[in-house]
Amino acid sequence: MADERALATGLSGLTDDALARTFAARAVSPGSTWHDFFDAAGGLLEPTSIDRALTSLPRAALVGLAAGVAAPELPAALLLIDADGTPFAAVTARVEAARSAHPDAFEHRPVPPDPTPAREQDAASAAELAFTTTGALADVLLAAAHLPLARTGSGAVSAVDRRRLVDAGAVETPEELDDLVETARTAGLLAPTEREWQVTAAGEEWLQASTARRWRIVADALAAAAPDGVRARGGILPLDHWHDAYPLRAGWRELSERRARVAVRWGLIAPSGAEPAWTAALRTGRPDAVPVDPPLPAEIDRVYLQADLTAISPGPLAPPLELRLRTMAHRESRAQASTYRFSADSLGGALTEGETAASIREFLSALSLTGIPQPLEYLIQSTASRHGRVRVEWDAAASRTVVTAADRALRDAIAVDQALRPLGLVADGEVALTSRVGRDAVYWALADSRYPVMAVDSTGAAESLHRRTAAGAGAPSPDAAQLYAPLIARLREAEGADTDGAWLVRELEQAVRARAVIEVAVRMPDDTERTFTIEATGLGGGRLRGRDRAADVERTLPVSHILRVATAP
Repeated sequence: MADERALATGLSGLTDDALARTFAARAVSPGSTWHDFFDAAGGLLEPTSIDRALTSLPRAALVGLAAGVAAPELPAALLLIDADGTPFAAVTARVEAARSAHPDAFEHRPVPPDPTPAREQDAASAAELAFTTTGALADVLLAAAHLPLARTGSGAVSAVDRRRLVDAGAVETPEELDDLVETARTAGLLAPTEREWQVTAAGEEWLQASTARRWRIVADALAAAAPDGVRARGGILPLDHWHDAYPLRAGWRELSERRARVAVRWGLIAPSGAEPAWTAALRTGRPDAVPVDPPLPAEIDRVYLQADLTAISPGPLAPPLELRLRTMAHRESRAQASTYRFSADSLGGALTEGETAASIREFLSALSLTGIPQPLEYLIQSTASRHGRVRVEWDAAASRTVVTAADRALRDAIAVDQALRPLGLVADGEVALTSRVGRDAVYWALADSRYPVMAVDSTGAAESLHRRTAAGAGAPSPDAAQLYAPLIARLREAEGADTDGAWLVRELEQAVRARAVIEVAVRMPDDTERTFTIEATGLGGGRLRGRDRAADVERTLPVSHILRVATAP
């Protein structure tokens, strides 16, 4: 009870932000029915709450608690110790129970030595993996920018999108995709919504960066995301020692193995297990350390355009150039030297995304070492001439979208297309269709069905639409302060000036619930003090009821006259 009162006093003295951080760290439900800080203290000292907190602690913190001291690794927000730095009695009891069940979790482990430096061959292999993985993540982000990845209830990418990305050659296995998506989330490049993974504004900026800059952003994010339990000597422990850092945390070993796998993919660890120089500089975290990047292939800014409608890049193409090239050509092979193929569909997609025949020619002329071959020039011209045979505009007066086709045959083909049935298209005249669906949605549905579609504005002029929108435009997820604001407000409202009186009532309530035998010091009418030993049986109407053990009679004592309560010996 003394610990509960001390904790309640400590909680009431915290700021609202600090309270929210504590509740979040202790996984308190925002819908908790706590009425005051005494309830909150009692809830945080319950065995299940303490056990939950212990599972989140690193080994060093557990060793400290078992020794009765607060190790530096013990998060202050958990509030497992009192103001003097001593674990609460309830915490000590749960630590002893945990140590009995898992004695190895409370054994001290010395700080391991630094890993073996990678030899030149190992470092080269790690750099090659870093280059390949950076390209793979770019492919995943490009796919998600074009069409957000569907997300299952567990947070994983849906089976349909897994298959799509594997078949497209963006990733080799579903496991690789999971690792890339988690890495992108850690780096803030992808953000989860309820049903999708969407590219963020930071993700779009990352796609425009050089390969070396892309790698550095991800590597820094992975290092920053390393939990406190794997940090030592001002840096980060070698990855092969992470599995032992959180001995009570369920699933930690699997998570640490995944992090090790991700580190190998990004060239932070060589396949042999040795550590490249760039990782040592990142891992040790010294302020004076000079950042070292892996020796990635040099980027180029020119390609060979060939008469067979392909573009050959003899080396890694600079990302901004490659991103634009891929809007108008399909990549057939991915390597340091890549091949891209132009087709009517690929050029039509570029026109749909806002390019024109002139802008495509201008870009390719500047990019090509060999000029624009005649077959490609003809394909650009013929594709552009067909583009816009279907026009989509919004009729504000009638609140509907109007789809106009170049001829009736094309209109009829659109009207019976099963993929477009959700649009609810209705014939209107010889060459027009109407829909109650918004113009942009109709436009992209037609574009995805490979119709030569063009959007027009209210004046009838062509308008470029861009599908890509960065995640984050909607309402942000509530932070801890917002999440716990109603609960904290209720606790503050119940906070009164008479803390001693409130605590006395709480002690009496607990005694009644337990039918405990207590010693009650009462102030008598003549201002003298008398102590009764009673078995508490009821509390209500401002009075405590119970059986007096000495006189063997029922007594009713005014709570306002009770000075102290103690457990009877």
